[in-house]
Amino acid sequence: QVQLVESGGGSVQFGGSLRLSCTASISIFSFKVVGWFRQAPGKEREFVARMDTGGSTDYENSVKGRFTMSREDAKNTVYLQMNSMKPEDTAVYYCNAFMGTLGYWGQGTKVTVTS
Repeated sequence: QVQLVESGGGSVQFGGSLRLSCTASISIFSFKVVGWFRQAPGKEREFVARMDTGGSTDYENSVKGRFTMSREDAKNTVYLQMNSMKPEDTAVYYCNAFMGTLGYWGQGTKVTVTS
């Protein structure tokens, strides 16, 4: 069974940084796309960033230039480096991966940015 496990969440001050990790139970190359979504309190889940098998990335406009997605193939792990963080980045962050037509989600990791 495919599992995605996020880690790295926590509390950070305005302007600070955090790095989230998402470790898969299988090779990252098994997935066509791996991405990050977030859900703020009282809001719908929204797209943050994604990376395809070739390493190409795409970001939601509000995080461009601040967030960077990367991967470490040997550890079956993708990362989301978050810099210059803002209170509006506060949310539960979820890792998402697609293999064929099947999508998988992690359990989420909470990020809080204080002003």
